[in-house]
Amino acid sequence: MLELQRQRMLLQMEYEQEKEAFRQAQEARGLEQLVSRGDAWLPLHVGRSYYNSLNQFCVEVFRQPAEEDEDPIDHNFEFGKPVQFFKTPLNPPEGIPPLSPPEGGKNVPHPLQKTFTPLGMPTGAFVSYVDGDRMVVSVPDGFPVGDLLLSDGSQLGIQLFFDETTYRLMFEALDRTMRAKGRLGYLRDLFYSRQKAETYTFPDMGFDYLNPTQAHAVNEVLRAKDVAIVHGPPGTGKTTTLVEAIYETLRREPQVLVCAQSNMAVDWISEKLVDRGLNVLRIGNPARVDDKMLSFTYERRFEAHPDYPQLWAIRKAIRELRSQKKRSDSWHQKMDRLKSRATELEIRINQELFSQAHVIASTLTGSANRLLDGMKFSSLFIDEAAQALEAACWIAIRRAGRVILAGDHCQLPPTVKCYEALKGGLGRTLMERIANEKPEVVTLLRMQYRMHEDIMRFSSDWFYHNLMVAAPQVKHRSILDLDLPMTWIDTPTPAEPDGSPAGSEESNATGTSRKNTSEAHLTLLALQAYFEMIGHERILQERIDVGIISPYRAQVQLLRQLLRNNASLKPFRRLITVNTVDGFQGQERDVIVISLVRSNDEGQIGFLRDLRRMNVAITRARMKVIILGDRHTLYRHPFYRKLGQYIDSLKD
Repeated sequence: MLELQRQRMLLQMEYEQEKEAFRQAQEARGLEQLVSRGDAWLPLHVGRSYYNSLNQFCVEVFRQPAEEDEDPIDHNFEFGKPVQFFKTPLNPPEGIPPLSPPEGGKNVPHPLQKTFTPLGMPTGAFVSYVDGDRMVVSVPDGFPVGDLLLSDGSQLGIQLFFDETTYRLMFEALDRTMRAKGRLGYLRDLFYSRQKAETYTFPDMGFDYLNPTQAHAVNEVLRAKDVAIVHGPPGTGKTTTLVEAIYETLRREPQVLVCAQSNMAVDWISEKLVDRGLNVLRIGNPARVDDKMLSFTYERRFEAHPDYPQLWAIRKAIRELRSQKKRSDSWHQKMDRLKSRATELEIRINQELFSQAHVIASTLTGSANRLLDGMKFSSLFIDEAAQALEAACWIAIRRAGRVILAGDHCQLPPTVKCYEALKGGLGRTLMERIANEKPEVVTLLRMQYRMHEDIMRFSSDWFYHNLMVAAPQVKHRSILDLDLPMTWIDTPTPAEPDGSPAGSEESNATGTSRKNTSEAHLTLLALQAYFEMIGHERILQERIDVGIISPYRAQVQLLRQLLRNNASLKPFRRLITVNTVDGFQGQERDVIVISLVRSNDEGQIGFLRDLRRMNVAITRARMKVIILGDRHTLYRHPFYRKLGQYIDSLKD
């Protein structure tokens, strides 16, 4: 109980710091930076407004698409996030000359313009759907949509708002867990003690299409009465194993709840479950919008139900009735009848949709959706559990009799922005806690199917006690004969004639990230040189794909800009992705190029000390890893010194 209270205190610290940081950022950042960070869209134009199948009033908006030779700006908008509309004048602040309009005559806000006027209500607007340059926003009834149709020469924009809802749900979950009795109280006491988790006893079942550790993991999941953990290092087929465990569980139970921290992770596991032949009902909208993903969302299924047209007509009649000013006794009687009929139809549709579904899938916070009120599940599966705060897991656990966690706590951790909260242990996940207290419930998947053995070996030695094995079909995979699978290119700081450093790391304009211009140029030169060795025709014919990774957002933006202007690499642009480590989680490429950025005399490496991010970066590669970094700076840390020495040893 004391540990849960401590978790709540640390979460409160994180909440207060994030809220204050959001407030300060809103005051300090210009609109240009909000847009470039993906926290705002500007300018917007408004499409239609309508009521969706959930009877929410929605407004459709579009942002200006990227030019043909530009990458679209990444954004952080996704289903369920709160947003705020605003307008900004085209005139720059006093004393700053106006900008000439760019070619094509499109108006843009002045980069130094920081002031804007919020439109509508500060809360109650949420992202309902986003795909490319189109977004649908659900807004409260009574939202002044007319205010969005600007006629005074100003521009309309939309920005992310501080997310109170997620924190509220996590606080409620911790409070509920602390006072819980029954099954939730039992699981709480079990997870916070060394008490043995209960299991069933039966002989191993055989699964011909799984390797021995995958088959063992499925059997352990089926035996677990309380909890089981599937620990899946990179490339080991964690999703394949989890899908099979869910499939086998459904031969014994009518329905399961499947959750993950992010919409993208929920989409991924849902798609694999659908491919396995299971009926999935996705609560919330997918991050990647296509017909296949939409086909198993609750909203699309609701709209497709035969009774929906009748429900829609009744809801329309209710709205029209509400608009009438004269309200007699007959008005109230008619309204009551319509509402009663609408409720009856909605309950009937929901009962049919939920009774037909084998799997209910949502994010952890999405499991608090009112649609699931009163529902209990024998089994809860949490994918990517090592990226979820413990409080978020308890939101879903209250609905479950037993919990299956899958993930890898040696890869990306949960995002914690408050240093004191992180230091206090907020970043320690429930999966880590249970794995440490009850190692007997953990199954490590050992055979990986992604990368060359030499790329795997360093990660296996450092993070997984040298237990990993490369599958025979990937053990020696490579692009070029006799090519080293890993290369480190030293990028020492060049010096000016007077001896001062000329190309070391530097902070970006806002001091929120770092970049290294000389290393960015070297990164693209290294890729060009490797492409020359492979041969341009072969790259295009075999579609050899490349990921350029940097831990720093400013370096990613610089690399994208340089890539756009690089004529030699232009034919291969569609095969090259540039992103942060977090952006590459769960992905893989034939070639991975990593720009580490840090270069200074003090040996400061910042959050490169979080070695789990480097584990993710290196293990995205199938056949080749090229690392660019200043050995003088990075070798002061034992991990990078060991990594460099390991790469050097491959030459022998």
